[in-house]
Amino acid sequence: MDLAYIPSPSRGVLNLGPIPLRAYAFCIIIGVVVAVWLGSKRWVARGGGRHTVGDIAVWAVPFGLVGGRLYHVITDNQLYFGEGKHPIDALKIWEGGLGIWGAIAFGAVGAWIGARRRGVPLPAYADAIAPGIVLAQACGRWGNWFNQELYGRPTTLPWGLKIDKTLPDGTVVQGVYHPTFLYESIWCVLVAVLVIWADKRFNLGHGRAFWLYVAAYTVGRFWTEWLRIDEAHRFFGLRLNDWTAILVFVGSVAAFVLSAKLRPGREDPDSIDPQATAERAEAAAAAESAPAGDTPVESASGEGPADAAEPSQDAPVELSKDSEKPS
Repeated sequence: MDLAYIPSPSRGVLNLGPIPLRAYAFCIIIGVVVAVWLGSKRWVARGGGRHTVGDIAVWAVPFGLVGGRLYHVITDNQLYFGEGKHPIDALKIWEGGLGIWGAIAFGAVGAWIGARRRGVPLPAYADAIAPGIVLAQACGRWGNWFNQELYGRPTTLPWGLKIDKTLPDGTVVQGVYHPTFLYESIWCVLVAVLVIWADKRFNLGHGRAFWLYVAAYTVGRFWTEWLRIDEAHRFFGLRLNDWTAILVFVGSVAAFVLSAKLRPGREDPDSIDPQATAERAEAAAAAESAPAGDTPVESASGEGPADAAEPSQDAPVELSKDSEKPS
């Protein structure tokens, strides 16, 4: 008998009349909001405009969703194609199934398009948004909890996840398993903290904060993937996503080192966002062209406005002794 465990939700959808409200979708939406909010704060702190991150996200998010779904469908095609399967199910993204590798890759393409339209260097944008992306992943993993998916091996630990579900093929799954969704969510939060700290401590630029996020995430993903027991393709004893994590880790570390050697330091704040630079120039020009009466001008002595040093026309003027003599 298990004395303690994490219960799974009895359902992951709330029907509001004919409209189904799915927890999985809500978790993704919350993650996007968090990523844009934090990314915007970091972008403005680097010298960018307030709306740039959101404008580029309009391109990056749809591309990321499509890429995440494509990666899942391609790597787990046996779930949707073949005898007794329904290919139309490949479009049911609300039932779960987004591959982070495809989401990041395609999302980068969308971000590149949006960044080019705004005249923004993609590496600088990626550095600003990196902690927000991994926090979005932390939020999105809770959608797997609502769907009772992505759990690991059986466990007797008090934080084990209780699963009670029926698979599409009729198999009943009941028991307490490692909550790999929770492990990965916590790991993602720690990665976000690491990237924010390292970015401040070492003044990371030219994409290095982003590559640090990718490298750190893959370490935790390799471990959680090793715990999972759901169906997956295996090569030489490892799951496909483990091999992907290894390759992405090596690539991200190489990109980090290469960037540090070729482009040390961080981008000039005035060079990362043309619109923000134009806005600052307009504000400065407006301040210079403001009427003199709007802003008091100090006298040379610094004791007050310059016009205060001149006598008022209404004030009495004291005559000298010479001026009192008749001419």
